[in-house]
Amino acid sequence: MEAKREELGLDKPVVVQYVNYITGVCRGDFGKSYRTGEPVLRELAPRLVTSMIVTLGAVAIGAVLGIILGIISAIKKYTWADSLVLIISMFFQSVPEFVVALVLILIFSVQLHLLPATGVEVASGYILPMLCIGLSSVASYTRITRSCMLEVLGEDYIRTARAKGQTEPNIIKRHALRNVMIPVAQSIGSNLGVAIGGGMVIETVFSIPGVGKYIVDAITQRNYPSVLGGVLILALILTLINLLVDISFILIDPRLKTTIISGGAKKAKKA
Repeated sequence: MEAKREELGLDKPVVVQYVNYITGVCRGDFGKSYRTGEPVLRELAPRLVTSMIVTLGAVAIGAVLGIILGIISAIKKYTWADSLVLIISMFFQSVPEFVVALVLILIFSVQLHLLPATGVEVASGYILPMLCIGLSSVASYTRITRSCMLEVLGEDYIRTARAKGQTEPNIIKRHALRNVMIPVAQSIGSNLGVAIGGGMVIETVFSIPGVGKYIVDAITQRNYPSVLGGVLILALILTLINLLVDISFILIDPRLKTTIISGGAKKAKKA
């Protein structure tokens, strides 16, 4: 036992262990798995690709459905269609993801035999996990899109476009939707964390060899280096994606670039 403690570095003070771990992380060394003896980063690499496919696909499904439903809800405000959209979106937000997962498996795998219930050996294996995680975020996208769309549709430039004789679909596509996309993009950044957290449960339900299932298995095995490495990798990825989302604001609305530059120039002038 003493030899193993010395081998794992557990005989050193906690502060020294922490410094050694952080130093190793900066070099790309996340430690070795207690169970297999392999470097954690080597075990995480193939699983990371699988998890990112599921997460990004789920976010894309949730965003597309939420934006479409939000637009419909805003155009048909205070009608039965508006109420139906809000009820459906809130239903999927309220029901736990693992319950939705079991229902989807029962319908599409057990009864209809259309999609595999577990694994991602074939591309169709990604559909149910993506759909399950994506549906839980539809409500937030729908709510944000609806509120922003209602605000934008009341602006003067929208009335001017209607006065010029432009069709309603053209007004929504060319004038309203672009201004709505900035708060939606902000919501995507925040929902990524929810999708990654939910992916841990969904990957376990669908037996997907991703980072989430890897972390859950490591927790049950008390494989602490694997748990720390998996969580840290997911945190770094989430930070990077949020940075990319912030950068995308400029691509969505080029006016922000002018605002940022002019604001920086004013600060420099004051300094």
